[in-house]
Amino acid sequence: MCGIVGYIGEKNAQSILIEGLKRLEYRGYDSAGIGIMHDSKINIRKRQGKIKDLAHLLERSPLAHSHVGIAHTRWATHGSPNQANAHPHLDCTGKISIVHNGIIENYQQLKAELQKHGHRFRSQTDTEVVAHLIEHYYRRDLLSAVRLALKRLKGSFALGIISSHSPDRIIACRKDSPLIIGKGKNENFIASDVPAILEYSKEIIYLDDNEIAVVTRDNISVFNLGGKRVVKPVHRVEYDLDAAQKEGYPHFMLKEIFEQPKVSSKIISSRIKGSGIHFEELKIKENSLKNIKNIIIIACGTAYHAGLAGKYLIEYLTGISVTVDLSSEFRYRKLIIPKDTVVVAISQSGETADTLAAVRIARQRGIKILSICNVVGSSLVRESDGVIYTYAGPEIGVASTKAYTAQLSILCLLGLYLANLTKSTPRKEIDKYLAQFRKVPVLQQKILNNEKSIMQVAGRHHHFGSFLYLGRNINFPTALEGALKLKEISYIPAEGYAAGEMKHGPIALIDEYRAVVCIATASKIYDKMVSNIHEIRARAGKIIAIASQGDKEIKHYVKEVISVPLIEDLFSPLLNVVALQLLAYYIAVRRGCNVDQPRNLAKSVTVE
Repeated sequence: MCGIVGYIGEKNAQSILIEGLKRLEYRGYDSAGIGIMHDSKINIRKRQGKIKDLAHLLERSPLAHSHVGIAHTRWATHGSPNQANAHPHLDCTGKISIVHNGIIENYQQLKAELQKHGHRFRSQTDTEVVAHLIEHYYRRDLLSAVRLALKRLKGSFALGIISSHSPDRIIACRKDSPLIIGKGKNENFIASDVPAILEYSKEIIYLDDNEIAVVTRDNISVFNLGGKRVVKPVHRVEYDLDAAQKEGYPHFMLKEIFEQPKVSSKIISSRIKGSGIHFEELKIKENSLKNIKNIIIIACGTAYHAGLAGKYLIEYLTGISVTVDLSSEFRYRKLIIPKDTVVVAISQSGETADTLAAVRIARQRGIKILSICNVVGSSLVRESDGVIYTYAGPEIGVASTKAYTAQLSILCLLGLYLANLTKSTPRKEIDKYLAQFRKVPVLQQKILNNEKSIMQVAGRHHHFGSFLYLGRNINFPTALEGALKLKEISYIPAEGYAAGEMKHGPIALIDEYRAVVCIATASKIYDKMVSNIHEIRARAGKIIAIASQGDKEIKHYVKEVISVPLIEDLFSPLLNVVALQLLAYYIAVRRGCNVDQPRNLAKSVTVE
């Protein structure tokens, strides 16, 4: 949530900062601002609304040419979304300016204390307190003042700081909120995410909690809160700027839906070698994995739905008990964790606040952590005992698509890997499953080739005021994910339910004004889904069925059928969800919604 960009070098800072903010728009925001250093003075422009509104302001009221600056997109947490509350913020003297992601939990206490010392505040934000606190501690050494201020803060923060006291540097620091540094030639960058600076730097340093970086145009020095220098590894980003562009698609979301066959192919080619499954970066020893008796999957949002589907598959293949917890619930309940348990944490960004907090609780209990993540070097990866990367590439659309199928694909392979390791499934059966899994990219592409017919179904149903999604067994989580996609981007109320629960409440909602999406692909419980369809028909519900190609029976009961290719039932969510993503996308487009940046949502939820 929110976005930070900072630049120091030889080029014009303003243009780099504005372009960087544009590349972070997917994170969600309600206002934007920029601060630059010129002749040892800080000049600021900020505006409520979109980055284009800030750009128009800069055209009317240009900033002086500068080589140092910070910029920010704000998502309101404390104080209304208005110009006064937008970042950057200044201290009383106008010589210290900061941008901030996160939440300062004790800001009211600090604000009252600072007001007693004569500080005057211009905004309602928690962020402004930090600028004044640094001013309060400043005694000719900016770094020392920052360190003293950080020791007083409670909560989460990523900070970018410039000051007239030290005009040749940016200070960057973090705790529980992501912040990276990009290395360049005679220039360096800070940002909250890689896409902001990818055009200029592929060499990235990931700050850890309670670290402070002093960034000049030709040097990066990192210290801990005690002032001790820290040696940081440099990670090279493998994807390029084109991967973070629309490439002719009207929206990032549609582009990312269409990238799923390519992502699936990459997972297959990098993970399946011969008849074996390989996780080179796993790190957890096979002997430890052989003795697993329980798995706890923790995740949020879409990743949670991937975990739910993974539970069905892993339990079926291995006989290992799997529980799935929302990270935000796992954190706050009394935990009963049996021996020989592994926690599998799933996060696209590796920076999801609740998931990171849940992982830290599990680690305190001595539990091994295996993360499934898309971002190399992210906080989750660094805090895990082992990792399996999804290698899905950058996902810019707020509503997750290819990250979901990548996470679920990794869970499928993890289930097969553990089944082989524990010998709970015969080798011949595993080979059959792998043969089916290898078909996924081609079959996903067949669904995408059917895009026009799904678009037509969306066109006939975009006016419905609410949707119900029904699925059974491993496709119950698919129903949840389909409903989430629709509500995220179209704002239509949508619920996902296990179809067997329909008589326990949801059936009361069914009438001719509600659309019902039934996932009825070939499986052992197909007849049960058909029974549900009959019950919906009897109550005049408008049904859209996701059915297997060649299913002639379903067409006797349902007018609107989206056909998907046949595949082993365990892998059917990897196909069914693609159809549901396209359905949600085209309904949202028909309703005129901002698909890539839905209201009130952020791509990476880095605060509670």
